[in-house]
Amino acid sequence: MSTLLIPFRKRGLSGNTGTVPPKFKGIKESRGYRTFQFFNYLGLGLLAFLTLYPMWHVLIGSISDGRALMRHSGFLLLPIGEISFRAYESVLNNPNIAMGYRNTLYILSVGIPLQVFVTSLGAYVLSRKTFGLKNPVMFFITFTMFFQGGMIPMFLLVRDLGLMNNLLSVVLPFTVNAFNLIIMRTSFQAVPESLEESARMDGANHFTIYARIVMPLSKAVIAVMVLYYGVGLWNGWFWASVFIRNRSLFPLQLILREILIIQDLASMTQGVSGDEMISLTEAIRYATIIVSTLPILTVYPFLQKYFASGVMIGAIKG
Repeated sequence: MSTLLIPFRKRGLSGNTGTVPPKFKGIKESRGYRTFQFFNYLGLGLLAFLTLYPMWHVLIGSISDGRALMRHSGFLLLPIGEISFRAYESVLNNPNIAMGYRNTLYILSVGIPLQVFVTSLGAYVLSRKTFGLKNPVMFFITFTMFFQGGMIPMFLLVRDLGLMNNLLSVVLPFTVNAFNLIIMRTSFQAVPESLEESARMDGANHFTIYARIVMPLSKAVIAVMVLYYGVGLWNGWFWASVFIRNRSLFPLQLILREILIIQDLASMTQGVSGDEMISLTEAIRYATIIVSTLPILTVYPFLQKYFASGVMIGAIKG
């Protein structure tokens, strides 16, 4: 076999060389393949346009003239009227936006580390083969994904815990997500057992194995959990509207809801004449969306490289 492979390697047929054999060079692609490639790129281009255009529409609307924007209908590819950043000035000078950012950043700074830590602890325990109750526990965890108590039991729980009008009310009751726990558990199961056995021979206990072996080898899935929990906390508004009545504790999404749905623009149009207020109203809504979504759009590219690998490890292993 080794003697038979030598001529093929010299001709560039070995998979290790990555070269194309001379006799295959210059072969034209078939018409069906070119047709497939055309429609493939066309479909991907259309999908990219449908994904990116809404963000582009909002961005262009935020710097367009408000009066012309209210009269415009259809696609918005270029700014309408005179380009103006007055809407951004009104949004950034709004004390409610700063208050919402402060409260949301507090929720993120407390919620993400707590949720990732508790989820990783549960995933580590359930990934150990020596844990005899892992199957019954996993059944009850999976059961909660299909059947939940509902809003009233959750409200009574938060009230009895004394968390009403507290920012922790949107963090503590949702510390562990069953779907994220399953992904993390499956990822931990992919860690080689030989590493754990060698650590035990050196006298390591479970906490040492968890902190020094499992977690450092699971950076990809941890990045995915940070992204999942972070996006969930950033976009969460429903439970905050149920548990929080003190307006000074409103997270950013509740402030955004007031501006977009309830149309509360009084705090951003103070001292503005009636005509100018009308022209700013529509642009302010667009600018508020940009300001509230920009942090997530900025952070995501840095975590995207871990996203696919982390999800795939947690999805197909085990």
